[in-house]
Amino acid sequence: MDKMRVDVWLWAVRQVKSRSLATAAARAGHVKINGVSAKASSAVRAGDEVRLRVAGFDRVLKVIALIPKRVGAPEAVKCYTDVTPERLTNPANAAVIYRPRGTGRPTKKERRQLDALRGRTSF
Repeated sequence: MDKMRVDVWLWAVRQVKSRSLATAAARAGHVKINGVSAKASSAVRAGDEVRLRVAGFDRVLKVIALIPKRVGAPEAVKCYTDVTPERLTNPANAAVIYRPRGTGRPTKKERRQLDALRGRTSF
């Protein structure tokens, strides 16, 4: 087998829980093959780069092998290489982002911290 559907491959390597979720992700534009938006029926081959948007972030997977059926997690990991870049997270800024509902407007200090986090200049 030299090619297979991308939705079947994502399901087989355990990136999504069901094939229908993989199809829905492709329809929503959350799946790209080699930088091009892919339909669920798009063909994926060994050596391709598949990007899958999960929880607002892209997972970048390099296809090593194609498997026709869903297998266990240890076998599935052998079929791809995860080349996702590290997410930049700063624990000090994480506390600034979260504000409980009903606490009102941010203070001047919190607003400046939010502006700095977003890369804006505060006046």
